Amino acid sequence: MTSRKFVAVLAALTSTLALAAVPTTSAAAGPYCGITWGSLDKADPAMTSAPVVGARVGRHSCWDRLVIDLGDKPAPGYNVRYTDAFRAEGSGDVLPAAGGAILSISVHAWSWDFSAERPSVPWSVGTHIVRPDQLRAGGFRTFRDLVFGGTYEGYSAIGLGVRARLPFRVFTLDGPGGGSRLVVDVAHRW
Repeated sequence: MTSRKFVAVLAALTSTLALAAVPTTSAAAGPYCGITWGSLDKADPAMTSAPVVGARVGRHSCWDRLVIDLGDKPAPGYNVRYTDAFRAEGSGDVLPAAGGAILSISVHAWSWDFSAERPSVPWSVGTHIVRPDQLRAGGFRTFRDLVFGGTYEGYSAIGLGVRARLPFRVFTLDGPGGGSRLVVDVAHRW
């Protein structure tokens, strides 16, 4: 074989191998469910006088959702981040939360009804708002625990135990009625 033929065969073989190395799986087509949120801290410094009045969870096809209800507008600011340990607001005591990772959620709102001089939520510090067994029974793919961390100086803490450190997003909504909501979505996977 001449050196010219050898180079031509080598070039053809190299381009064939390069084409074979191009991924053809659906993973190359884009992120899971189009999610591009990431897992870094998310924050909005706004404060509100609207009290926290409830929290609930829901399942979607690509993520699990936490909704924190407030009794009035405007919607609250927040600081949401992954942490090694969930801590009570004010005291800093570590509160257990099930899961492979923990999202610490600071809602920039009281959980106190000043006009009635009583708490605006039925939970005390360390209460499991939604227990691990309830989340398992409900078929949640990402959420593992939801724990109340109390209120101190206008900040209310909620610990969200999740399966692993996964992408999440945070946003606020008006309604229903005169209220507002803080929403935290955590993807089922990357």
